[in-house]
Amino acid sequence: MARTAIIEAPGGPEQLVIVDREVGEPGPGQIRIRHHACGLNFIDVYQRSGLYPLQMPLALGMEAAGVVEAVGEGVTHLKVGDRAAYAAAPPGAYTEARVMNAAQVCPLPDGISFDEGAAMMLKGLTVQYLFRRTTPIAKGDTVLFHAAAGGVGLIACQWAKSEGIRLIGTAGTDEKCALALEHGADACINYRGGDWVAKVRELTGGRGVDVVMDAVGKDTFDGSLDSLRPLGMMISFGNASGPVPPFNLATLGAKGSLKITRPTLFTHIADHATCQQMARELFDKVLSGAVKIRIDQRFPLDRVADAHRALEARQTTGQTVLLP
Repeated sequence: MARTAIIEAPGGPEQLVIVDREVGEPGPGQIRIRHHACGLNFIDVYQRSGLYPLQMPLALGMEAAGVVEAVGEGVTHLKVGDRAAYAAAPPGAYTEARVMNAAQVCPLPDGISFDEGAAMMLKGLTVQYLFRRTTPIAKGDTVLFHAAAGGVGLIACQWAKSEGIRLIGTAGTDEKCALALEHGADACINYRGGDWVAKVRELTGGRGVDVVMDAVGKDTFDGSLDSLRPLGMMISFGNASGPVPPFNLATLGAKGSLKITRPTLFTHIADHATCQQMARELFDKVLSGAVKIRIDQRFPLDRVADAHRALEARQTTGQTVLLP
């Protein structure tokens, strides 16, 4: 049996309860993993609230790190006793142990702790696909990154710095802006301090940025489009402030023949070999010291509802982990 955080109906953090669930044995292509730490992400909030509808009852959580306890037939990249970490669907990572498909579970290098592994997989692999797999971004290009002091944002700031990419961040307080600057952002705008679009234009000499990476959604979408140079790329990869309302496709033409995409991590990591390669690139960044995983909040699994409340209230910085 494993203590597991579940919801029986969509709603607020109060829906989260801890239950005992049977773990079982892995079948072909599966492993059983004993978690040492679990990651917290905004996608967990979307699933809990019902924004992303899923069948109930639902065990939440998309990433974790731990030790492989059993291996099913056909699994060759992992063995019993291996340290491992993952970001993977379906949800179910808020637990002490689980049986799951092995394809997206990655061997975790000894130089990376379980807490770091749990905190970095979903966010770090997201940064990898944003910078390496979505649109060409070259040294010297300028990226606008919203919520630059969040878990994904702090990794993005460091990743951009390591590759000579100019990153302009936004955040909601001067303290969060300072944190983004500390992690490699070239500039960071407090979007509560006035017309942030005008400040982006000022920082780019009126040209606009090459790429916008926007996981905030509704509150920043229009301004993100207005921050792009002609032929620029808008990457909308989240909805922290709510889903983007329908808009007229002709707007993209009127604003400079802009491009837009709405990717998800799970499309990028669906292929086993691609997922493992993406993880190796992420691990290399961390092991080299180019990217440091900052964990500012730790909650015991029993306090998972409090963790959700803090995340939704934008009271967190860096990464948050749950400890089974």
